[in-house]
Amino acid sequence: MPVPKAELHLHIEGTLEPELAFALAERNGAELPFASVEELRHAYRFEDLQSFLDLYYRLTDVLRTEADFSDLAEAYLRRARDEGVRHAEIFFDPQAHTSRGVPFATVIDGLWKALHDSAERYGITTSLILCFLRDLPAEAALETLTAAEPYLDRIVAVGLDSAEVGHPPAKFEAVYRRARELGLRAVAHAGEEGPPAYIAEALDVLSVERIDHGIRVLEDPALVERLVRERIPLTVCPFSNVRLRVVDRLTDHPLLRMLDLGLLATVNSDDPAYFGGYVEENLEGIRKALGLTADQLRTLARNSFEAAFLDAPTRDRYLAEVEAYPF
Repeated sequence: MPVPKAELHLHIEGTLEPELAFALAERNGAELPFASVEELRHAYRFEDLQSFLDLYYRLTDVLRTEADFSDLAEAYLRRARDEGVRHAEIFFDPQAHTSRGVPFATVIDGLWKALHDSAERYGITTSLILCFLRDLPAEAALETLTAAEPYLDRIVAVGLDSAEVGHPPAKFEAVYRRARELGLRAVAHAGEEGPPAYIAEALDVLSVERIDHGIRVLEDPALVERLVRERIPLTVCPFSNVRLRVVDRLTDHPLLRMLDLGLLATVNSDDPAYFGGYVEENLEGIRKALGLTADQLRTLARNSFEAAFLDAPTRDRYLAEVEAYPF
């Protein structure tokens, strides 16, 4: 029985398995530049973040209809249930779709068809995080936020993803200010390939409540102290860090050091179809690689619910499941 957990760093487009990509391509009459599922899976080898993003955005072309987005989310929910996920806060990248002529409504209505009753059908509470592509202009992000306004009852927060280097968080100050005015929470990718200064900037300029990735915080002891003091969560993605060459090997991953320093770190899968494993596989892989103890696994499970955007009764219910789990 997998450890009960929340998944807080999961890009729904990154759950597109090769088999589903080919099925959707056939359904929509789209062409993929690969002859087979095996050839596509072989292409899931990356030199860095940008080489991954190039393939990631290329494959989104198969996602065109509400049914496509619903099928994508359903496939994730089935896996998540089997991996012990009790709550998921799911990133989606509308700009990757609207830029291809897919309406915003098609994207969110398709996802919501699968997610709106996920608690009843899968035992998983879910919410959506609207991500802005940081390598596009801030004006485009503001347009996307405006398009999202009729659907704010389905969105818990805004986020910032895509190519980090050269695109500091401050670029999106006005967009995040508007999001807060609309009552949305805030997170941002920072400190993966970008410097620790991006983490501080996301906190100070964007007023984010959670940092996605954030492993480069360890390069700045004063920033580590701040994150520990303020209990700022970090959504760490071990397999992703290795696949994108941020960390050489899983045995070199800094998660254990982060826990020892008192950082509120969590384990997540990021883009699991591309990086070789979903959240339980990430947790089990990092446990074996670093020799995590039962107490450390319990801490990671607790952290995932503490870091989630949950109401107090729901959080307490999930934390009780963690305490009852036989680690």
